[in-house]
Amino acid sequence: MASIKQIQVTFDCAEPERLARFWCEVLGYAVPPPPEGFATWADVDRALPPERQGSAFACVDPSGVGPRLFFQRVPEGKVVKNRLHIDVRVGTGLVGEARLAALEAECARLIPLGAVRGRLLLADDDNESCLLMQDIEGNEFCLD
Repeated sequence: MASIKQIQVTFDCAEPERLARFWCEVLGYAVPPPPEGFATWADVDRALPPERQGSAFACVDPSGVGPRLFFQRVPEGKVVKNRLHIDVRVGTGLVGEARLAALEAECARLIPLGAVRGRLLLADDDNESCLLMQDIEGNEFCLD
């Protein structure tokens, strides 16, 4: 049996390019170059039938290590809590006040981008502190 080497994380959303660009800022990801024959992604979009324009966008980890993120427009809005979420690992290896400071600093960087701060979960016997957040379309993620 072959082992899987890569994954793609797909977001259902209302505004694919806007959400992709938000996550580029959060994770340091980049928009890949447009396909051969197109100067820009806007040119690619204009070449699509009107009903498909603006329907999808993607971003990638420039180092090639992280998964590709794909954003696809869907007609329905978000209604309930995500069953899957992204943990943005900003406090790895840190504990106590140093970890809290790293979480708060990253939260302060993301709020001007449109992120919404949620609840701070303080360390307990099993877990280190993390900060619950929402992206610009209300999808939950954690600063961990």
